[in-house]
Amino acid sequence: MSSHDLVPARSGHIPIAHMRAVYRVTDVERRLDKLPPKEHEHLRSTYERMLERGPERFQVKPSALPVMEALYDELPNFTEVLDDVKRQLALCQDSRDALELTPMLLLGPPGVGKTHFAKRLSQLLGTGMGFVAMSSLTAGWVLSGASSQWKGARPGKVFETLVDGQYANPVMVVDEIDKASGESTYDPLGALYSLLEHDTAGSFTDEFAEVPIDASQVIWVATANDERAIPEPILNRMNVYTVPAPDRDAARKIALRLYQSIRAEHDWGSRFDPEPSEAVLERMSTLAPREMRRAWMTAFGNAKLDSRDQIEEKDLPETGPRKQAIGFVH
Repeated sequence: MSSHDLVPARSGHIPIAHMRAVYRVTDVERRLDKLPPKEHEHLRSTYERMLERGPERFQVKPSALPVMEALYDELPNFTEVLDDVKRQLALCQDSRDALELTPMLLLGPPGVGKTHFAKRLSQLLGTGMGFVAMSSLTAGWVLSGASSQWKGARPGKVFETLVDGQYANPVMVVDEIDKASGESTYDPLGALYSLLEHDTAGSFTDEFAEVPIDASQVIWVATANDERAIPEPILNRMNVYTVPAPDRDAARKIALRLYQSIRAEHDWGSRFDPEPSEAVLERMSTLAPREMRRAWMTAFGNAKLDSRDQIEEKDLPETGPRKQAIGFVH
């Protein structure tokens, strides 16, 4: 087995990894040579880091169709998305083709698990993940970097994820893409027009480093509450899925899995019953998935304070509109 055909171990499946150069060393050396002495120290250190790390990154793909049953159980309202992911994985599993997933947009109300799905997808594929929260942007260049001529400039998230990470095909999550805002002179989503196209993404140039980067293997997952705020050219480049809130039965399954995982993750968990009561599960099923973990942590704490090894309904936080987060965040 050569250095270009590695098999790193992952839980649940064994992906095959080739090595792929995500930039050319000669391009970096050329830019570094042009820098004036004692100027642009951040840019200089960026180039030096690129030369030190080298351009090759793991390009991972499953050697067999990964086991996905647990994800279907954990994310029952994402069945349509998981079915599509499985189809696309099946196409490349026994071929020389790289792992390729069409960029996806997950639409749905807050709290249905969109961001959690993206994180679980990156774990399933074993390719690492970059995360950009568009709702908290203060500058439009977070994806593409800002020119080194600007004070405080730095590379964008795509560049950082590929250069500083281990993988040529990480999952890149653009969270709440419909909340992107910026000055009229700069479109914060402008970089996506080329990044979401396989051909143009192969020579993506970060505005800070000004070195072409191969971002053609990046797996894109965007989340949004409202597609009306997303430009049509972006929508046309993605598979759009409407993710419903889980129904009562699905919500009960999610709540039960969360209870079991929290119990297993903590030493104190063994002191509690293996499963909650039906009445408690029924109450939990009224919560959005993102609220469930906080609610369980609150309930575990309340039961412990009351010297009980089982959670009762009274341990759960009050449901309904509130201004404060319930319990404490794990």
